[in-house]
This record gives sequence, C-alpha cells and structure tokens, in this order.
Amino acid sequence: MELDPIAVALKFGFLAVLYLFLLWVARSALKDLRGGSEDVYLGPSADFEDATGMYTASAPLGRDGGAPKLRVNAGAGLAAGSAYDLSDGALLGRGDQADIRLEDGFASARHARLVPQGDVMVLEDLGSTNGTYLNGEPLRGPQPLHAGDRIRIGDSEFSFER
Repeated sequence: MELDPIAVALKFGFLAVLYLFLLWVARSALKDLRGGSEDVYLGPSADFEDATGMYTASAPLGRDGGAPKLRVNAGAGLAAGSAYDLSDGALLGRGDQADIRLEDGFASARHARLVPQGDVMVLEDLGSTNGTYLNGEPLRGPQPLHAGDRIRIGDSEFSFER
C-alpha cells in the first residue's frame, strides 16, 4: 500500500497548526496569570476609554482644592451621606484588609479598588464574583472616575466627588 504524499503533507500540516494553536493558548494563559498580580500604571497622559461617554478624565483630582471622596448613598453597615477620603486610593470589599469595609453578601473580600493615577482616579474590579457597576453598567477593565459617577457593589452604592 502506497502513501499518497499529499495526504501525508496535509496530516503533518494539520499537526503543525494544532501544536502552534496549543502553544498560543498556553502562552496566553501564562501571560494572563503573570499579569493578574501586577499593578498596571496607565500614566497621567493615558487615553482612557470613557465609561460615561460624556467627557474625558482630564480634570485634575484636586481641581477644587479638595481631596477626591467616595460618598455613601446606601449600604449595609455604612452611614448614608458619610464620605471616605480617596487621596491615597482605597480597597473596597468584605475582607479585613479592605479600607472601605462592605457588610454585603454580594461583595467579595477584595472586590474593587480606587487608585490615583496621575491626575485621575481609576476604578478597577479585582475579579469579583458579582462584578462592580459604574453608572449602572458593568465595569470592564479599569475606568477613570468623574465627579458624580455612581459606583455599585452588591447592594452598596457610592458617588464619586472631587
């Protein structure tokens, strides 16, 4: 029985493509695993995708001379109307290490964080189970905050102020 050279070439070609695909998947997975624990600094002049679609994040944090704040609109265990200073950023979650502790069954131990980057405050979900919402939309990647933006984690809701 003779082997057709074209059939053999196609088989080897298929195997080569399959192995290249598997290598690409493994490389992507390793890249994601390594990148998951690193802080991503986007820089003060980074072009952010606007979460609200209304304006860019070009206004400085201390524009009115005051520090950026996170005001509580609603939340179990949080006093409505109280405000948290965000000058150094903050970690939100149910865990003991959280700067703003949420007594909410829908919040993860390390749910989200607010990080000052240059002249903007950036909100980032930390891989929470139930997600973080910015102005009613699910947060997809780090987003800059603007005065009046609403942040919702479970049943807790906050407003960002400058």
